[in-house]
Amino acid sequence: MKHIISALVQNEPGVLAHISTLFAGRGFNIDSLAVGETEDTAVSRMTVVVEGDEQVLEQVVKQLRKVISVLKVQDFSGRDYVERDLMLIKINAPSGRRGEIIELVTLFRGRVVDVSASELMVELSGPEKKLEAFIALVRPFGIKELCRTGRVALARGPR
Repeated sequence: MKHIISALVQNEPGVLAHISTLFAGRGFNIDSLAVGETEDTAVSRMTVVVEGDEQVLEQVVKQLRKVISVLKVQDFSGRDYVERDLMLIKINAPSGRRGEIIELVTLFRGRVVDVSASELMVELSGPEKKLEAFIALVRPFGIKELCRTGRVALARGPR
């Protein structure tokens, strides 16, 4: 099962290396990792997506909470949250097929951000499944390059 873990950490050198080593030491492959400053420039949010069983994940979360530079840890399992992933994708787009691609981009609420003689570059954000569905639909056109940020997530507020 995939788990999304968010950690608020002190924004200082070495924290990312320390935490990624902690995951590797437990045998977790990090599927996705996104790190950036929060509203407080002294604090960064690390969003890590890993696959593993509940028991080992619980141990990793406990160990994360013991790291001095970690201020707060959230496991989003069983919680209501919003997640997003950002993707830039270059798609082969001969002039006769561009309309089809642009229609898909519009349906997925993406944006064409660059056009050249033979390709389109598209920006798309949303949940992982949305991006995966878009990739599957444009694959027949030919994907030249693809870059993704990794998932970010925040717990929903009280309703």
